[in-house]
Amino acid sequence: MSKLSELGAKGCAPWLDFVDRKFLEAKGLEKLVAEDGLTGVTSNPSIFEKAMGHGDAYDATLAAFDKANPGAATIDRYEHLAIQDIKAAADTLKPVYDRLDAKDGYVSLEVSPYIADDTDATIAEAEKLWHAVDRPNLMIKIPGTAAGAPAISATIAKGINVNVTLLFSVDAYIKVAEAYAAGLEERVKAGQPVDRIASVASFFISRIDSAIDKKIDERVAAGDAEAEALKAVRGKVAIANAKRAYQWYLDFLKSDRWQALAAKGAQPQRLLWASTGTKDPSYPDTLYVDTLIGPDTVNTMPPKTMDAFRDHGTVADTLTADIDEARHVLAEADRLGLDLNGVTDTLVEEGVSSFVKAFDDLLGAIGQKQAAKA
Repeated sequence: MSKLSELGAKGCAPWLDFVDRKFLEAKGLEKLVAEDGLTGVTSNPSIFEKAMGHGDAYDATLAAFDKANPGAATIDRYEHLAIQDIKAAADTLKPVYDRLDAKDGYVSLEVSPYIADDTDATIAEAEKLWHAVDRPNLMIKIPGTAAGAPAISATIAKGINVNVTLLFSVDAYIKVAEAYAAGLEERVKAGQPVDRIASVASFFISRIDSAIDKKIDERVAAGDAEAEALKAVRGKVAIANAKRAYQWYLDFLKSDRWQALAAKGAQPQRLLWASTGTKDPSYPDTLYVDTLIGPDTVNTMPPKTMDAFRDHGTVADTLTADIDEARHVLAEADRLGLDLNGVTDTLVEEGVSSFVKAFDDLLGAIGQKQAAKA
């Protein structure tokens, strides 16, 4: 059994944070499913920008689409390419979805980052993409912004699986977890089934440490009197924050509200660890996988991190270990004025902005391909 399969056996599903036409055509995804027990795939504008914006893998498909749809908008051309990839990945994972009775085997496709602050537009686009892909093992990615929470409830109520993305703070996570429950409750009230609806709440990990560590390094370099205390929490805040979120999740599962939904067959909204590639070369390259292993979770890894974990990752029950230490780290971060809440608020804004830029670049690259043919 590979280490990634062992990770799955511990309840932390290994997902791939990558989609690419050549990779799919070369049966790379099938290989990961067969050999490593891979059970899911995530995509985002940055991933599609890297895949579609460079090379010629999509040129033939794009040319055929343009011939059949002269004058099509660039956004429609992008969606045609993305939907083809997502369908192919969903079909590869459909046997996993069937074997696990809709508990896993999902592929995620994100709504446009341009509408991150527009609830109604997000709901409409989620529904449009859901019907366009037409696969039961699709998850629509919706950002966990203020406008995202009501969109999540409405989308779940329509029977559409949701991957809530760009979560950094526990407070934001609680809002979207409750939004998921509210969507399920609406379905129950309407007499509709809830047992095959799935959702994940994607907590971004490494970006928190990158931001906090930068503050720490600046203060230590400036000779801060708390230098030793600051260095003691360096590289630990993101993991502690994730552990705190999981503790809330465990408590929520015991609540009367969730138990009423579970009695109807509802699936828990799993916590998904995203942004799990380390940014600091001084940290182990499997840090954000090794330390966040526990039941009913997902870790979506870029290929480099997945390769590293397969080679030398450590499989153990770590997510519920050292909870007192995690509380201490967060208390110290607060005492030291590292402003975790302010950092997470900024990271949401930066995350949306980075996806907007990636989307701009992606649409620009697709537009250039069309211009080059003219």
